[in-house]
Amino acid sequence: MKDLYRLLRYARPYLPALFASVVFMAIVGLSQGVLVKLIPLILERVLRPHPGENAPAILFSVPHTSFRFTLQNLIPSGITTNIWTMVAIGILLCFLAKGVCDYLGNYLVNWVGVSAIMDLRQEVFDRVLRQDSHFFERQSTGEIMSSIMNDIDRIQVAVSTMLADWLRQMFTAVFLLLALISMNWRLSLIAFLVFPLVAIVTVRLGRKIRKTTRQAQDMAAGLNQILQETLSGHQVVKSFGAEDFESRRFRLAAQRLKTSNLKYVAQQALASPIIEFFGASTIIFLLWFAREQVKSSAMTAGDFTGFIVALTFLYEPIKRLTNIHNIFQQGIGAALKVFSYLDDHQHVVDKEGARRARFDKSIRFRGVGFRYPAAPDRIVLSGINLEVKAGEIVALVGSSGAGKTTLANLVPRFYDVTEGEILIDGTDIRDLQLISLRENISIVAQDTFLFNDTVFDNIAYGCPEAKPDAVYAAAKQALAHEFILQLPEGYKTQIGERGVKLSGGQRQRLAIARALLKDAPILILDEATSHLDTESERLVQQALIALMKRRTVLVIAHRLSTIRQANKIVVLQSGKISETGNHDELLARGGVYRRLYEMQYADPAGVAG
Repeated sequence: MKDLYRLLRYARPYLPALFASVVFMAIVGLSQGVLVKLIPLILERVLRPHPGENAPAILFSVPHTSFRFTLQNLIPSGITTNIWTMVAIGILLCFLAKGVCDYLGNYLVNWVGVSAIMDLRQEVFDRVLRQDSHFFERQSTGEIMSSIMNDIDRIQVAVSTMLADWLRQMFTAVFLLLALISMNWRLSLIAFLVFPLVAIVTVRLGRKIRKTTRQAQDMAAGLNQILQETLSGHQVVKSFGAEDFESRRFRLAAQRLKTSNLKYVAQQALASPIIEFFGASTIIFLLWFAREQVKSSAMTAGDFTGFIVALTFLYEPIKRLTNIHNIFQQGIGAALKVFSYLDDHQHVVDKEGARRARFDKSIRFRGVGFRYPAAPDRIVLSGINLEVKAGEIVALVGSSGAGKTTLANLVPRFYDVTEGEILIDGTDIRDLQLISLRENISIVAQDTFLFNDTVFDNIAYGCPEAKPDAVYAAAKQALAHEFILQLPEGYKTQIGERGVKLSGGQRQRLAIARALLKDAPILILDEATSHLDTESERLVQQALIALMKRRTVLVIAHRLSTIRQANKIVVLQSGKISETGNHDELLARGGVYRRLYEMQYADPAGVAG
């Protein structure tokens, strides 16, 4: 129930519309009850007229009181008519009221459901968007996408169905029950004996359905992950001739999903025949009982026929309520996964009272150590003591796995240090607001990520208020303006997913233009030229020189020839600083840096970098 209450909380902003839909659905149920009460009148008073034809036709009454609701009450006052006309008008009014209120109630309740689930999806997306890197290491992209889309779609179906159809069927069932009781309470008592059995079957099936649908959703997430990986890595698939392998992998995952879905269909379909069997058994017993009642003139055949018709009508909303319960179980199964994202602990958050970041003097690493949360036994960084003064260019070098990128990623707090502290102008970065800290940092990485949008919007990403002249100026500084103008639509050209329509050098220059436009005082360059050919590297290096001017720069270097002008070169080895100095000093020292430098020039592929 707590999961249900948590879901319904998202409907709170829409309570007026929800209340109105409840009223409309109540009228739908009342109309159905009145129609059922008209059946005995049609059989006994309309089809078989007798001298008492014009006597008041009582629809509802309260025992031991003078309250009577008659058919005449449905007719506007002052109009006198016979029983046939009153029944005809009553039928038309009931169907009119039922149709109008069903439409309005159904629209309003679905509007509430869709709006509430839209708010839920937005909250989940915002929560995931603000998660730290540790979260994305534990969750696959396909699984997250499946939850935000497929799981929440199931919740939407469950909530809309529960609110719309549940209200309609519940009020219909209530008023049909009242109609049955008012017809013959003894027969009603016998008929109601089957309801506990129906409830037991429904609850047990619901539990199984929740488990089955959760399994199906997990399998759908796995299928989504295969799809995402295969399409994103289509060149790798083709280069290894792995199309058949991926096809088989997809087919096996799809087969598992099919089996799970069919299991759900079998479980859901089981409820209806069970209820119908119970209903048929009840009607047989009622026929035996009513046969004696009619013989003794305790009731008429018309009254019993009306009762059986009303009881048959009642089984329909009961079956519908059972199906709604099953759909609700699907929604709860999906909600558990979605709520797990909302409840997931965030490791990197703002402290209470965190203040805005300002950078004027230095970045200081003091006794910094780090272990990845997913592998707490592996020491990645240990005992890092380093000062980067404002305006300095500091290069981080070392063999693969030495901890260069990890150290740089600690500055914008993609992760928090596990030992020591990082200070900006003497303030621990954990005491600064995340958003303001990252406003002071620009990053250009070796794997440039560009969005499937225009060139202009990619450069202006993060600076939506930027004027066109500022975007053009940044592109010119990044030596990108010339090739942009040669594109089919210039700055309005769509560059495809991850900038697939551009070369590697062009993508890097757009990333540099984006960083130039942001104009942050701290710049992190993560092997920004490692994947480029000689000509592209030359252009990108020229653009980087413009980007590094008047900035404090951390350079993660792959090609050591690119960092000779660094003020300070820091050599990392096994997560520790082994050497510090400028290019000439480190070469003269004859240590790790000299060995890396000589290996790189001895091996044109630059493997040691």
